[in-house]
Amino acid sequence: MLRTELIRPIGELLDRHAAERGEATAFVDDDRRVTYAELARTTARLAGRLVDLGVAPGDRVAMVMTNRVETVETYLAVPRAAGVATCLNPDAAPAELAYVLADSGARVVVTDADHADLVAGLAAPGTTVVVVGDADRPGWHAYGDLLATAPRTPAPDPADLDATAFMLYTSGTTGRPKGVELTMRSCLWVVAACWAPIAGLAAGDEVLCALPLFHSYALDLCVLGVVATGAGERILPRFSPARILELLARDGCTVLPGVPTGFSYLVQAVAGRTPPHRLRVAISAGAILPAALDQAFEECFGVPLLDGYGITETSTMVTMNWPHGGRPYGSCGLPLPGLSVRLVDPATGTDAPPGGEGELWVRGPNVMRGYHGKPEQTADVLVDGWYRTGDLARADEHGYLTISGRTKEMIIRGGENIYPAEIENVLLAAPGVSDAAVVGRAHPDLGEVPVAFVVGGDDPPDAEDLLARCRRDLSAFKVPEIRFTTTIPRTGSGKVKRFELARLLDEAPADQKVPS
Repeated sequence: MLRTELIRPIGELLDRHAAERGEATAFVDDDRRVTYAELARTTARLAGRLVDLGVAPGDRVAMVMTNRVETVETYLAVPRAAGVATCLNPDAAPAELAYVLADSGARVVVTDADHADLVAGLAAPGTTVVVVGDADRPGWHAYGDLLATAPRTPAPDPADLDATAFMLYTSGTTGRPKGVELTMRSCLWVVAACWAPIAGLAAGDEVLCALPLFHSYALDLCVLGVVATGAGERILPRFSPARILELLARDGCTVLPGVPTGFSYLVQAVAGRTPPHRLRVAISAGAILPAALDQAFEECFGVPLLDGYGITETSTMVTMNWPHGGRPYGSCGLPLPGLSVRLVDPATGTDAPPGGEGELWVRGPNVMRGYHGKPEQTADVLVDGWYRTGDLARADEHGYLTISGRTKEMIIRGGENIYPAEIENVLLAAPGVSDAAVVGRAHPDLGEVPVAFVVGGDDPPDAEDLLARCRRDLSAFKVPEIRFTTTIPRTGSGKVKRFELARLLDEAPADQKVPS
């Protein structure tokens, strides 16, 4: 069941595909196509050139660019240089991006022309910058020039699969993002335990990827899964229902990964008809997939939509539904083969009884090494080898898990994670705000959206001013609805009683302000 032959160093996997299917397309976007033979050469050359630029083992190389072939090449080249590929959200607010660039300690930043000005204003002095396109600033390097020049020494291609190879940032409960350290083994183990044996990803497949490549879901399935199995991939810069339907009809893609929001938009776009396609499977992760949406998609497209549960700290997947056999709608599936899970009663610390609700704990080769530079926060969630997810779940008599809630306060909007503290910190810094708290409101397409309850001081702020501040300091998907209130319910120790605020969400106060 476990495809252990896929857990190999990147250079070894690429060399094998170059020999067996060298002329087959590995990745293609709107501007560029690269075969497996070319991918083996370009990533080896780029790895060597990164070493020439001073990248030493363990150094972080930040990536700030949209979905494109060069993003994939850099993802693969950095570990071949013994560095740590740190892919960041290119659409993050400048303040967020500045923080993660500084926190990562990246010595090199690879960006594209669209984000070069942003990086120029945020990168620390002395940072080496590589630009996809023309490098028109003194000391910067053009990506194409690096590939055109042979490195002084060959790519190191380390054989150690247990060193940190990737670092992806997830939001922190303190309002600061955390860098999650993942290894090549942890990520490829998910490929070997999930994408290849369960989803059936193989050399004959063509993946259509509109997932943001800075997410662990996309890294594991749409980069490493494709490379490990020898599949091909069509990369889209962003999600567009019309473009996806066009490519499904024209290009013969067979695997479509996405998030529930995207599948909802696709069902709405086809309006009950069956669009032309050659899909054999679709995959949903990133948020809870409603049973009704799962059924509606399968009725429209006539292929399985497999739901799974995963998080960055476990190199993505923990559970997955199989394409055959009984598959209860609304469930996120069975634990991956070889993975240990527990449902722990948060009140007692003991395992929940059969059918009972408990916090989902995970132990296995896919668990992160820890949070970069945050030993205390790492110790809070890693206990005796178990990762405490903070998510509540139930298991039926056959072992199928259903996520039932969260002990964490995270809001999931269209597959994007939002912690209330991130928004609250921005609002509490605004003039005229004496208190603020954020909760999630159910949304038919996005799953949840953030709603901020704000208490004004002596000189209360204007809702438009608060929204403008949020748009300046937060990524667009984190900008909340604003509702003014007279008080924030709190416990005696000062913690927000979010469940009481949640009861107010059904009300439609006149002072509500929705982001435009």
